[in-house]
Amino acid sequence: MGSKPSDRTGLTPVKIVVAGGFGVGKTTFVGAISEIEPLRSEAIITDASLGVDEIVADGTKTETTVAMDFGRISLKHHLVLYLFGTPGQDRFHFMWDELARGAIGAVVLVDTRRIEACFAAVDFFEKRGTPFVVAINTFHGRRVHDPELVREALRIAPEVPIVHCDARVRVDVQKVLVAVVEHSLERVMSEAAAS
Repeated sequence: MGSKPSDRTGLTPVKIVVAGGFGVGKTTFVGAISEIEPLRSEAIITDASLGVDEIVADGTKTETTVAMDFGRISLKHHLVLYLFGTPGQDRFHFMWDELARGAIGAVVLVDTRRIEACFAAVDFFEKRGTPFVVAINTFHGRRVHDPELVREALRIAPEVPIVHCDARVRVDVQKVLVAVVEHSLERVMSEAAAS
């Protein structure tokens, strides 16, 4: 299910996609945990974006991901996670299919100030049948919304894990990634037991 058997190094590679709306913190999330210098494909937001792309109202975001973010993190048991961050702008959503191909699971990163920005990501992974975890980006540690209220707003199933995280904090990001791996394994085990 999305991962390859261990290679000659004894490592098991696993692909995880990090998605969500524009400006929710995907690039920051990948960069906070990656043990390599993350690959980023950000471009400066120019006046040409006006009327085409979503622009953060306060004007603090000056760049946008135009292809993907890529990072890597090694976990216990010789597991290596390859992280692929999706572009958030609607006009780049056509890339999501390729970025999600072979992924064992996904993170839907949510900014509760603009919760509607993550509807597309939730719909995408539900339609693909990809296990996902919702990570509420707390922005400076402020846990404003109860996870169950977020679940209700997103209309997601009770078995979908919801966790708080600050996308800038490595230990928070690690907690989210562990939740994705565990949720994906639980899904595989329950499907195997049912067949």
